[in-house]
Amino acid sequence: MIEHTNGLIEMTPKLYRLLTFAPIIILSGMQKSTITIDVTLDPNKMVQEISWNASGSAADDTQKAKAMMLALWDGQEKSAMHIELWTKEMMVDEMGDFFYQTLMTMANTYNRATKQTALVQDIQKFAEDFYKKSRELLQKS
Repeated sequence: MIEHTNGLIEMTPKLYRLLTFAPIIILSGMQKSTITIDVTLDPNKMVQEISWNASGSAADDTQKAKAMMLALWDGQEKSAMHIELWTKEMMVDEMGDFFYQTLMTMANTYNRATKQTALVQDIQKFAEDFYKKSRELLQKS
């Protein structure tokens, strides 16, 4: 039985497949790529495993991840849809690294899209402050 559950499609009692999304446009020509994300849940519906693969990727094998963030923009509704998942094995220090790297990537993406360097620098400064504070809090605990 397939039913929708919080943006996931139930495939089996324990395996959920996030909606497959495509296409990815490659600047050298039009290509279509399919990215598949599988999420395994424990009996309490807590994330046990995240794995993904992409057609046309350099990596042939399915890749494992401890956490993921996916954001899609609905231009018509002017709203974002987000999916954030992490496994029970994700450590607090890893979450800090993940957020820092994600924030820095967002700054780079925003720079490429807008060239608004003042805002990009603000995002980067926030990311650096966040990372520093996350490390300080880890040392205190």
